[in-house]
Amino acid sequence: MKQDIVLVLDLGSEENTRIARAIRGLGVYSEIHPHDLSAAEIGGMGNVKGIILNGGRNNIVDGAAIDISPEVAGMGLPVLAVCHTGVRPRDMERFSDDDAALARELESFVFGVCGAERNWNMRNFIHDQVELVRREVGDGRVLLALSGGVDSSVVAALLLRAIGGRLECVHVNHGLMRKGESEQVLEVFRNRLKANLTYVDAGERFLSRLSGVGDPERKRKIIGEEFIRVFEEEAERFDGIEFLAQGTIYPDIVESGTKTAKTVKSHHNVGGLPMDMKMKLVEPIKQLFKDEVRECGLELGLPRSMVFRQPFPGPGLGVRCLGAITPERLEALRESDAVLREEFEAAGYDTKVWQYFTVIPEFKSVGVREGVRSFDYPVIIRAVNTVDAMTASVERLPWELLDRITDRVLSEVKGVNRVLYDISPKPPATIEWE
Repeated sequence: MKQDIVLVLDLGSEENTRIARAIRGLGVYSEIHPHDLSAAEIGGMGNVKGIILNGGRNNIVDGAAIDISPEVAGMGLPVLAVCHTGVRPRDMERFSDDDAALARELESFVFGVCGAERNWNMRNFIHDQVELVRREVGDGRVLLALSGGVDSSVVAALLLRAIGGRLECVHVNHGLMRKGESEQVLEVFRNRLKANLTYVDAGERFLSRLSGVGDPERKRKIIGEEFIRVFEEEAERFDGIEFLAQGTIYPDIVESGTKTAKTVKSHHNVGGLPMDMKMKLVEPIKQLFKDEVRECGLELGLPRSMVFRQPFPGPGLGVRCLGAITPERLEALRESDAVLREEFEAAGYDTKVWQYFTVIPEFKSVGVREGVRSFDYPVIIRAVNTVDAMTASVERLPWELLDRITDRVLSEVKGVNRVLYDISPKPPATIEWE
């Protein structure tokens, strides 16, 4: 069943996600798109019932105020404006800043003006995406960049439903995986899901390219580009691979920046993609928030242990080993992360906390080991809760748990002499450190 859609066109607002999520909360599908979306693109989406124009302080691009095109304004679709724009049909109104008033305005517009139906649910979304993938791919074959995380796992399940054996999964160990991570990916996808899975050990290749690179944006883009190069090489081993599938989700796109939204950080699957990439992208969950991705995975029949596993960034430990990556700090990071995960699981916090991990910066401090001066790195613990990864709060861990983690890290992990706890929410911090 093709779902009704209410589009949010971005005219520089920082509240786009709030609007879109509120509409989805009403049971109607909503997508966020740039202001310059064409009338032809809108017409090709199917059941678009209305358009919301959401302006804000980022509405000046290259010295000029941005707006939708006259062609879009003249399509005859109901339009509701959040704030003033140049092209302004007579039926446009403004939203109040009050949440309750906003909810009433949205409900009135979506159902009363647009005549949309409450048909946004995961079953319909999956059905639509399966049909869309089949049309997009045709008789072709798809290569999936399978990290083993929630996002790429959900994409794998969705694509297996859409094209079956014409999906080839490739898991690249870039040398920045958590302890035992690649082994777990191989066991789950080869043995349990029976997917076509190729394993590539490219650790030395990635670490060589990252040697001496400390800037986080450069690291992310190097990792993203190298991923694509590896996938392109692997695609040549198969006949008819024209498409690359990725587990891109909406927060990745938001944080990577647009003309009207400043970049927070470039995600490897957005900001790091090379311009001369040969394969066409397939990103079936790119409009979903993290909580919706998990809901989608459950609807697809994935086990809860996989759907609710710890999020892990595509660049892996590369964005948690701050500054230029060294083998010494990378090993300390991998071992401290393993200790943290073991202790969280033992204390039952693995099901209470959305994401938790360790970080190791590149500076050292003075300490004492066995009565002798040491000069080693700190380990920073990060533990946050969130619904959609757009904002996050810090988990208040008990001192007893922090004591156990600290004792184990300082006694079992080489090269470290301090354990710190990051209590910064998002915003102003981000979930990851880089």
